Amino acid sequence: MFTIYENGIIGVQTTADDLYKVKPIDKSTGAKFSPDDELVEHFSHKKKNPRNNDEVINSYKKIANMDTSEPIYQVKDIMTKDVFTIDTKASIEESYNLLKEYGVMQIPVISTERKIIGLISKKIILNLLMADMDNSTAILNRTLEDIFLPEVITTDPISDIRRVAKVMIDYKLDAIPVVDDDILIGIISKTDILKAVSHLPKLQLWS
Repeated sequence: MFTIYENGIIGVQTTADDLYKVKPIDKSTGAKFSPDDELVEHFSHKKKNPRNNDEVINSYKKIANMDTSEPIYQVKDIMTKDVFTIDTKASIEESYNLLKEYGVMQIPVISTERKIIGLISKKIILNLLMADMDNSTAILNRTLEDIFLPEVITTDPISDIRRVAKVMIDYKLDAIPVVDDDILIGIISKTDILKAVSHLPKLQLWS
């Protein structure tokens, strides 16, 4: 099951198949799911055997051709549970500093009740600054609750990992927050999927 949140409010709750009907894919850009440079570099250092590393990267690429006819692994099996989060009271500057400190693409924004509000990224911050460069200091001092965050696609912990991976491919998502009863309980990223393929020999993302 997938849910689209708009600034903390549920917009759509739907199955993987119906998600494409309520949120059509922008086909003009094409859908690709290839290893990011930093992921390739990370696993190149982790793997002593270059041949094994090539197999991991090749497996990562094969996700685009997976067969979803039979569920095997669920999101809860490979998601990251200890998620870096940021509160809506934090400033945009604090958000940027956290993104830089932890070296992540984006950070989930949550309420005091740990309800998902959205995702903040360097790209969003840069767009805000570029839109009003003369007032960059004022923008950096604004809190996250003062800005409108883009809608975010989330999934539940029992979704088939292959369906989630396909959504990430088609919508070009770096990560998807995992939500249970509106509460953020984890996040699943392309890195999590790659680690699962490389560390769990029995994990089959395709049949």
